[in-house]
Amino acid sequence: MLRTLHAKLSLVLLALLGLLVLFFVPLTLLSTQRYFEEVNQKLNRTLAAHLTQHLVAKKGLGKDVRARAATMNEIHRLMVINPNIEIYLLDAQGAILDHAAPHGRVKRERVTLEPVLRFLAGTEPLPIRGDDPRNLRGRKVFSATPITIDGQRRGYIYIILTGEEHEGIAERLRRSYILRASLAAAVGGLLFAFATGLLLFHLLTRRLRRLTAAVDDFQERDFQERARLADAISSPPRDEIDRLGLAYNQMSGRILEQIEGLRAVDTQRRELVSNVSHDLRTPLAALHGYLETLLIKEGELSVQEQRTYLTTALRHSDRLGKLVAELFELAKLESREVQVHAEPFSPGELVQDVALKFQLAAQNKKLRLETDFAPDLPYVSADIGLIERVLENLLENALRYTPEGGVVTLALTREGENIRVHVRDTGRGIPEEHLPFIFDRYYRVEGQPETPGGAGLGLAITKRILELHESAITLQSVPGGGTTLTFTLPVCPPQPEA
Repeated sequence: MLRTLHAKLSLVLLALLGLLVLFFVPLTLLSTQRYFEEVNQKLNRTLAAHLTQHLVAKKGLGKDVRARAATMNEIHRLMVINPNIEIYLLDAQGAILDHAAPHGRVKRERVTLEPVLRFLAGTEPLPIRGDDPRNLRGRKVFSATPITIDGQRRGYIYIILTGEEHEGIAERLRRSYILRASLAAAVGGLLFAFATGLLLFHLLTRRLRRLTAAVDDFQERDFQERARLADAISSPPRDEIDRLGLAYNQMSGRILEQIEGLRAVDTQRRELVSNVSHDLRTPLAALHGYLETLLIKEGELSVQEQRTYLTTALRHSDRLGKLVAELFELAKLESREVQVHAEPFSPGELVQDVALKFQLAAQNKKLRLETDFAPDLPYVSADIGLIERVLENLLENALRYTPEGGVVTLALTREGENIRVHVRDTGRGIPEEHLPFIFDRYYRVEGQPETPGGAGLGLAITKRILELHESAITLQSVPGGGTTLTFTLPVCPPQPEA
């Protein structure tokens, strides 16, 4: 029952409303009583003073017995007229001298004068409670005035404004009406507030329920397809639920992208294993075959034949070693183990050095290897070792696929704050449909003749190195018109003079 947020919020609301009722009903009854006492005492503040004037007019405050008897008769008559009050005569020390209460009803012999004096001072806000002569523990609102005879304070008239009869009637009224009305109003207010709260909680948690349903649906579909929440989410987000919904949309999209990426990586891994197995199997089989032939025909082959077999085996061994080395190099680059150590260097000098390194290979293939750059090019900032590897890969690839009599050119041009590097050849070119896949590992263009020494990883290594330098490589090729590969390197900022 309490497994949902809506149910928990509803239970909390019910508990809070119950606590409010338990707190406010007694508070309301108490405040009502205090308000009634304040109004009663304010309205009857001068009642004792008026009674004193009345008794003085009737000469009922004399010292003889007849005067005191007249005073008690007048007090009794007034209490019969107004049974809600109780009138007491006190001496100067607060002792009760006379009263009109039935025998045995008065429990106190003395009334504390401190509240009376505060009442007479008139500096304290009402209500002020004084001792109830008929209740040893009770305190009630009162009216009081001093009795002065021959210029001396002889005592006080002390009037309880809510007598026993008044209190009994009030108690019955509270039991019969106020309490029932208060309880009925409290219960009605509780039910109304609870129903309103349930409705509001239902409306407020509606988007949260949609989000929960979308997450559950996403999980039930094995994270293959997600339900978007665009219709239930505001943009920009208005509250935490909107932000949570936007985070779900982004997170689920990211999960789908990662799953697709993992599938693509798994497909590439399978292709890689297949291609590596094929490329490793071919030189291994050839190497094994030639070595096995040498062992089987030991003593039967001439020195020249043995040398031919060993040379061929060595060539396959070199190809195998190069393939394994490129595999390790690409794996390190993709695992981000290789760190770029940028330093300023002259791009012209690096291009010249790499061109000299491949000059003999170009002559052996009857190709012309050229360089083209201005002598005043500024320094660039990059990892010189990795950029040298890029140029070697691009030149090796260009020399491999350029027929005899062709030209391979290494060119440098200044473009703003970058140096653009071009590697052009006059080879066979690449059909347009194959251009997006040229930098994939082991990708070979169908219809191109096989060339020795190529493992199919050079361009993939080149692309990864340039990505580490935050540079992109572009390719332009025309079938039969050659190929141009281009990338940029940032110009090294000028160093301040010492």
